[in-house]
Amino acid sequence: MLTTLRPARLGAPDVLRVGATGLRTRPLRAVLSALGIAIGIAAMVAVVGISSSSRAELDRTLAALGTNLLRVAPGTDLFGEAATLPPESVDMVRRIAPVETATSVALLTAKAYRSDLIPTGESGGIGVYATDLDLLDPIGGTVADGTWLSEATAGYPAVVLGHTTAKRLGITAPDPAVLVWIGDQWFSVVGILDPVPLAPEMDLGALVGREAAATYLDWDELPTTIYTRTREDAVEQVRAVLGATANPQAPNEVDVSRPSDALAAQQATDEAFTGLLVGLGAVALLVGGIGVANTMVISVLERRAEIGLRRSLGATRGQIRGQFLVESLVLSLLGGAAGVLIGVGITAGYATSQGWPVAVPPVVVVGGLVATLAIGAVAGIYPAVRAARMSPTEALAAV
Repeated sequence: MLTTLRPARLGAPDVLRVGATGLRTRPLRAVLSALGIAIGIAAMVAVVGISSSSRAELDRTLAALGTNLLRVAPGTDLFGEAATLPPESVDMVRRIAPVETATSVALLTAKAYRSDLIPTGESGGIGVYATDLDLLDPIGGTVADGTWLSEATAGYPAVVLGHTTAKRLGITAPDPAVLVWIGDQWFSVVGILDPVPLAPEMDLGALVGREAAATYLDWDELPTTIYTRTREDAVEQVRAVLGATANPQAPNEVDVSRPSDALAAQQATDEAFTGLLVGLGAVALLVGGIGVANTMVISVLERRAEIGLRRSLGATRGQIRGQFLVESLVLSLLGGAAGVLIGVGITAGYATSQGWPVAVPPVVVVGGLVATLAIGAVAGIYPAVRAARMSPTEALAAV
């Protein structure tokens, strides 16, 4: 009675152990091969990470230029007369979902003077504005000296001067004893602003609280400009509905500024960076893949005796293929993990030295590891198939 011999089945742990044995028996070659992969992956992660950090810094710089700042102002009616915004327009604009913040000012008819003896027509172009208390953040304003208006001072005759206004009036520092004549009332200077590039009209302005404007300067409580900050991915959509939201009764009588040119520059930069990162990442992965393939081909040629001996002892072609494919995958994964760590470290070091935010996209870290497995699989297929095709006699005879 004849019995058919069947090759032993190797489970996944067995295949992994056999594949890892090839790396352990040649540690120096494995380290050098993994190092080649690590360099390729580290280059990819570092290039992407440094570029992303640079882009984050650029985005931060462009955001300071008001890429998401829109202005709403009254236009003209059908008869060419100046229109107005309703008192509730600011609150209605704040209800738009993508709007992050909205604030307003109102240009008053009153003028500001250093003395009550100066002729009315010699105001020097200084405008007096009734302002919301949250004005500074949306327009990127900061106080150079003194304090900004608060709940405690907004109802009293207190004024904050723009940067240019303070110079024209000859005021170098705020002080309750320093007075400015506005309308028919003395106002105490409590603060002076730094230049405001996003709202240059504030530089030549004198800013008072809403309550003080209504009490002392006969303000009708109608805003003349609304500043709104919105999500950068929704600037155009918000701009399209701002007019109808601010003045539902007459949306055609509302002027809405177009988005800053910096927004277009930011979008173009993002697109350029994306193309650059894809190209550099592909090159780095190609280099790493070629290195793995070269290592595995040489490994097959050097280990023909081992292949022949295993085949003569009953190892199947599938088991030989699995051994070399697993070896290629383990080699690639080790190199890829080391490369990711090195690349993140390089990115963090360089970005910190430049004062940039450290930005390593998580998809790059995960993608680097997945890419190394894909590289290992692709690079190991040919050597694994070549090893499996060797007959025992051919492999032993070639030694």
